[in-house]
Amino acid sequence: MNSLMPVFSLRSRLAAVALLTCSGFAAAGLFDDDEARRAILELRQRIETLRRETDQKFQEESRRQSEEIANLRRALLELQNQSEASNGEAAKLRGQGEQLGRDLNEAQKRQAESIKRLEERLQRLEPFKVSHEGSDFLVEAGEKRMFDAALTSFRGGEFEVAQSTFADFLGRYPQSGYANSALFWLGNAQFVLKNYSAAVVNFRKMITRSPGYARVPEAWLAISNCQLELKDLPLARKTLEDLVANFPQSEAAEIAKERLARMK
Repeated sequence: MNSLMPVFSLRSRLAAVALLTCSGFAAAGLFDDDEARRAILELRQRIETLRRETDQKFQEESRRQSEEIANLRRALLELQNQSEASNGEAAKLRGQGEQLGRDLNEAQKRQAESIKRLEERLQRLEPFKVSHEGSDFLVEAGEKRMFDAALTSFRGGEFEVAQSTFADFLGRYPQSGYANSALFWLGNAQFVLKNYSAAVVNFRKMITRSPGYARVPEAWLAISNCQLELKDLPLARKTLEDLVANFPQSEAAEIAKERLARMK
């Protein structure tokens, strides 16, 4: 409304000029014709000047208002675009948030599975209790697997494999609760393979290591067998006599007595 006030003021001025013109005509009788014509011309020029000024200012004001309207429309359009962009960005962020949530859930599941597998692996690596030949002791999973594999090979007649596996076992687990048994079966595998001297060495290791081990009488009997195979009859007889003297109630001692009787 304020921007149109100058235009209305100009129009008011034109109206005033028109009134003056009429007043001029009324007073024409007071002037001569030349003065009247000059006055009329001057009034017309003033009216034309005012009209042009009014038109120009009206056009300028219209143009200014049009520019303001165009600027407002552009601003409104920009705001709409920004709003749509913001909505799109918000939707994108929501989508990213949902994806991150899914990724987090998957990561948590994978982590839980990894922890479970690690715990299972640790459980397999942790020593556990076994009972073997009247003794209870702790072993590792790999330790037990290796001993069982060697013993299975021996019982299956794979004496070369058994000899190698028992020797590797004793090298890897020298303090194992299976060590006495491993030495005993290693000596037996070597006996079958005719490695008599090596067998005697391992049987004696077992006896020295654990004199109270249940298979010690059998080891003495096995040593005498190796000595017989090596044609050392006096030493074999001495071993049998020591066996009978030290373990008179054992089954090995009964066998030793029979052999000593045949040697006479």
